[in-house]
Amino acid sequence: MAYGSPVPAKRKTAAESNAELAFEEAVEKLETIVQEMESDELPLETMLVRYEEGAKLVKVCEEKLQSAESRITQLEEKLEGELTTRPVTLGDEGE
Repeated sequence: MAYGSPVPAKRKTAAESNAELAFEEAVEKLETIVQEMESDELPLETMLVRYEEGAKLVKVCEEKLQSAESRITQLEEKLEGELTTRPVTLGDEGE
């Protein structure tokens, strides 16, 4: 068996990391970004980066809310008053 340098682990992209955040964590990060941007202490380039991060977090929050809404709808639509859940597939999940 040959021993070479270890293969580097694949790093997660920012989008992948954001998608794994809980809704509440994403909202907290958004609030922090808003506070930073409102402080008027950020240089323009940094502000643009924060804006982009915030836009991505907004998308993550919207997707999580949409998923929750779908799940609630499925619960409400279940016949005979029996409450059950089933997995919800959203767009790119599972690919």
